[in-house]
Amino acid sequence: MGAFLDKPKMEKQNVHGEGNGLRYGVSSMQGWRVEMEDAHTAVIGLPHGLEPWSFFAVYDGHAGSQVARYCCEHLLEHITSNPDFQLWNKASVRYLNGVQGSSGGEEEPSVDRVTSGIRTGFLQIDEHMREMSERNRSGSTAVGAMISPRRIFLINCGDSRGLLSRAGAVHFSTQDHKPSNPLEKQRIQNAGGSVMIQRVNGSLAVSRALGDFDYKCVSGKGPTEQLVSPEPEVYAIDRCEAEDEFIVLACDGIWDVMTNEELCDFVRSRLQVTDDLERVCNEIVDTCLYKGSRDNMSVVLVCFSGAPKVTPEAMKREAELDKYLENRVAEILKKQNDDGAPDLVHVMRTLASESIPNLPPGGELASKRSVIEAVYNKLNPYRNEDTDPNILFFRGFS
Repeated sequence: MGAFLDKPKMEKQNVHGEGNGLRYGVSSMQGWRVEMEDAHTAVIGLPHGLEPWSFFAVYDGHAGSQVARYCCEHLLEHITSNPDFQLWNKASVRYLNGVQGSSGGEEEPSVDRVTSGIRTGFLQIDEHMREMSERNRSGSTAVGAMISPRRIFLINCGDSRGLLSRAGAVHFSTQDHKPSNPLEKQRIQNAGGSVMIQRVNGSLAVSRALGDFDYKCVSGKGPTEQLVSPEPEVYAIDRCEAEDEFIVLACDGIWDVMTNEELCDFVRSRLQVTDDLERVCNEIVDTCLYKGSRDNMSVVLVCFSGAPKVTPEAMKREAELDKYLENRVAEILKKQNDDGAPDLVHVMRTLASESIPNLPPGGELASKRSVIEAVYNKLNPYRNEDTDPNILFFRGFS
């Protein structure tokens, strides 16, 4: 869990798609970790008569990737097939999907019913995994969004996070489940455990997760009363077509170095210069790497029809910024060549000390690392990428 590579693996896994009035992009990167333990789900059109619904999730595994991978493949089915979730008659499903019958008298299924179904799905898959492998010690957080034509259900179990951007600002975000949170700490202590160095029994950094069965064996306690609980928190939000912009789901490798507001501002600025959601997601994980994240990184970006659109003004500002940075790097390198060997660290530190207009909000100089490095590489062709740490990676300049 704490082992790192000599240099980060920056190859990315990407997915994109659209449907049900949504567009989405996904990017995941191993980064500095010795193993990629994240997984993700993106499904447009759900089974059991819920074609207008969609489901997205990010799973952040720890102590191995087994639980994260299994949840990626099976959690949605556990949710949609359990009796709590399926206790809707056909008229109710038709109503929720926005198709009323001739009488117009059908009642919409309650938020409590959907919430109960999601919760039951989490508890069922956790118990199923326990029965499959008692020796599996891995675990995973899970953050998801189930989107119906009328509502957004944000789901969280652990310290990954999801948020909704509406009308140009963070409208809602899930709460991280940390052992030091008062209610989480109380449950841990009631189960005979302790919170030391902000970890469960001084070891596990999250207080809710799927898997982690070594922390779920307290006799006389139910599944939601254990040291680590598999119970998700589910938040129901009515959709607002005119103002809803996008949802971001990401593991803590993203949130470790970006606040909710910083990430939303960054996404909003990127959507004004490109409609390629994979590119936006790639820029998020690269920027977080350059900001100093040492963890696996995965992000799902789901855009509604009200998401920011590409504008000529924003594209012009972006081009002018890139040109400015290219010229400044050339100037800095020319002066360095007069004084000694070119040094990328010095270039980045010099730029970080300057007031540069129109840097992407939230990302700042870190989000322009690729532009800066490209110019550095072009003007310094004799670098040794196998030995020069300035080329391999630089962090901490911002």
